Amino acid sequence: MKPPLIGLTTYPAGQGYGYHTPVDYVHAVLRAGGAPVLLPPVGDAAIDSWLDALDGVVLIGGGDIDPELFDGGAHPTIYNLSPERDHTETALARSLLQRKLPTLAICRGLQILNTVLGGTLHLHLPDVVGETVEHRIAPRDPTLHRVRVASDSCLAGLLGSTEVATKSWHHQAIDQPGQGVHAVAWAADGVIEAIEVEGFPQLIAVQWHPELSAREDSSQQGLFDELVRMSSKRSN
Repeated sequence: MKPPLIGLTTYPAGQGYGYHTPVDYVHAVLRAGGAPVLLPPVGDAAIDSWLDALDGVVLIGGGDIDPELFDGGAHPTIYNLSPERDHTETALARSLLQRKLPTLAICRGLQILNTVLGGTLHLHLPDVVGETVEHRIAPRDPTLHRVRVASDSCLAGLLGSTEVATKSWHHQAIDQPGQGVHAVAWAADGVIEAIEVEGFPQLIAVQWHPELSAREDSSQQGLFDELVRMSSKRSN
């Protein structure tokens, strides 16, 4: 049985040096039995060809989405904007929603999906919910906090629990859910930490970073395992 091909989005490495995907994503896909394929942010021309060949996709985390995509205004903390990445990933997300291709959306990936579906984002969480829960230590440093998961959600079944410890690394989050988007997990301060989308059972979408703890935490690795399991149905 051949391993399913799993596409992973990437981001510009800066100064024309190429495109980058952190190794934790790649290793988590490999441990799950998938074959990782990197998808550069080069516009929408190749998306149909990608999705014709791929069996599943990981929309990875990264820098902020341009607030113009959801009429969000400006904020001094916004960082690492990438117009080419925004363009590629919004087009990719629309195609994934249309094709119902197995998808794991992580952090920025969840936000992209919500934006494509007409939702909005909080621009900077400390301005909205304060700092009773730390969602990141600094732009370059993740932190750890617990998340409550709805007991009737598919995600709770995958994680095997309604409360999990998560590696968190974001300063933005969903404000208004998009069309058909349902929140299924929350931090203690009420921030939405995972969603499910009507008519898209092949989607796993979390605000935290499961790849950062997947090597040691079987419940977080299980999200990648489930993506590869769903994708295997397409590849064989």
